[in-house]
Amino acid sequence: MTPADGERLQKVLARCGFGSRRACESLISDGRVRVDGAVARLGARIDATRAVVEVDGAVVGVRPDLVHYLLNKPPGVVTTAHDPQGRPVVTDLVPAEPRVFPVGRLDLMTEGLLLLTNDGDLAHRLAHPSFGIAKEYLAHVSGEPKPAAVRALREGVELDDGPTGPAKVALVAPDVLRITVHEGRNRLVRRMCEAVGHPVRRLVRTRIGPLADRRLAPGRWRSLTPGETRLLEQAAANKSGETEAGGSHR
Repeated sequence: MTPADGERLQKVLARCGFGSRRACESLISDGRVRVDGAVARLGARIDATRAVVEVDGAVVGVRPDLVHYLLNKPPGVVTTAHDPQGRPVVTDLVPAEPRVFPVGRLDLMTEGLLLLTNDGDLAHRLAHPSFGIAKEYLAHVSGEPKPAAVRALREGVELDDGPTGPAKVALVAPDVLRITVHEGRNRLVRRMCEAVGHPVRRLVRTRIGPLADRRLAPGRWRSLTPGETRLLEQAAANKSGETEAGGSHR
């Protein structure tokens, strides 16, 4: 855990957005940091390319080569790194190096926020259904949903692959629903709306867990700040599904 040629743990934590080195020293002294399963000691050095570091029970990506991008996906772009049909793909919209991959999936015509990263551990936790990362959408639908339709969406509707779980649903305009789900099933929001008689005309994802960015234009991307990455890591450590509080809203 303390190779002589490694980096000091407090320096690594400061680089990852946990505050000044003095603040990171306090985290270590308070026993809130674990390395490879053991409580870390002040003055420890680690190999950041190999060590598994946890702060308050949340795994922290400490490898210096990790990148995390937030992309506002436009319609007509495929959520993959390669498309056999030659259509534009989301990785065309971000830097080519280092190679990254999308976390989860938005269907071809769905717009909005998408994470891309080379952090496989974090991506796995964010995508895993047991963690219930909240995803918020604005759905522009056909017709004007009545209270009964909104209530059905909140309580769950029957789909061909089983009933949906409870969702947060609000009617924000006569034909616009704000829908927050914790499941990752294919085309879930579109199928939910169709099941209550209001097919989706346009669908935009506006939030992923604690992250939102109203200023990010379609087709544009930006790197996450260390603080935003830390919020995602905390959300990925929380199996209660309550990932909304304290989020980033630009």
